[in-house]
Amino acid sequence: IKFLPMFDRVLVERLAAETMSKGGIMLPEKAQGKVLQATVVAVGPGSINKSGALQPVCVKVGDSVLLPEYGGTKVLLDDKDYFLFRDADILGKYEN
Repeated sequence: IKFLPMFDRVLVERLAAETMSKGGIMLPEKAQGKVLQATVVAVGPGSINKSGALQPVCVKVGDSVLLPEYGGTKVLLDDKDYFLFRDADILGKYEN
C-alpha cells in the first residue's frame, strides 16, 4: 500500500521500544518508556502560507526525528503501525 500524506503532514515509523534494561533485565510493557524517536517514511508537499506560496515541510524521507509525547494519528499500513503528524508538531531532527 502506498500512502501519500496531504499538505504539511508527515508519516513516521516509531523506533521499537526497549524491551531489555541495560543490565539485561526484561522489561514488562508498562515499564517500557514511550518511544519519541521515529523515522520519516513519507511527507506531504507542504502548506500554502499567507502570501500564497508553498511552504515545504522541514523534514525529508529517512530523517530521524523527535516526536511529542502525545498526539499524532495512528495509521495501519501492511499490518504495521505508523503515525501521522503535522510538520509543525515535530520537535526536532537528529543529525548524524
